[in-house]
Amino acid sequence: MLSLLSKIIKTGRITEPAPSLEDAAFVEAGRNLKATIGRLYGGRSLRIRHIDAGSNNGEEYEMTALGNAYYDVERFGLSFVASPRHADILTVSGPVTRNMEHALKVAYEMTPEPRIVVAVGDGACTGGIWKGSYAVVGSVADVIPVDWQIPGDPPAPADIIRGLLKAIEQARA
Repeated sequence: MLSLLSKIIKTGRITEPAPSLEDAAFVEAGRNLKATIGRLYGGRSLRIRHIDAGSNNGEEYEMTALGNAYYDVERFGLSFVASPRHADILTVSGPVTRNMEHALKVAYEMTPEPRIVVAVGDGACTGGIWKGSYAVVGSVADVIPVDWQIPGDPPAPADIIRGLLKAIEQARA
């Protein structure tokens, strides 16, 4: 037991330092997003329904991080909902697998107009490394209409926020 404790003490910290609480790029993108949502949606929150169509979960980790205490996207006027019937934006990650093709189409049809569809991550945008696999139908755009793509493997939360801002601006233009 003492040898293990000694080893832990000698090893020191091997994790990377925590990011600063005020990531300037993220906060700036968030403020722009909040102003755009306020202008286009009359001050109400913009609701997001996220669908995992077959990703490796990297994108889901980043989407989940948006709701944690560090990023706290609700301060910018975004909130996640459990049903596509209550969503303004449908975000989709991963290439669309054969098992998820029908479910994605149903979720798209359930999302009220004017809906915005955003493909998050390389898999959703192009099919990624799974493109051409027997289990994959293709990218999200091969199954439902896509308004905006956020590339990355996975994209960082700040990139997701900037992508959502661009998607909203483009869809409402």
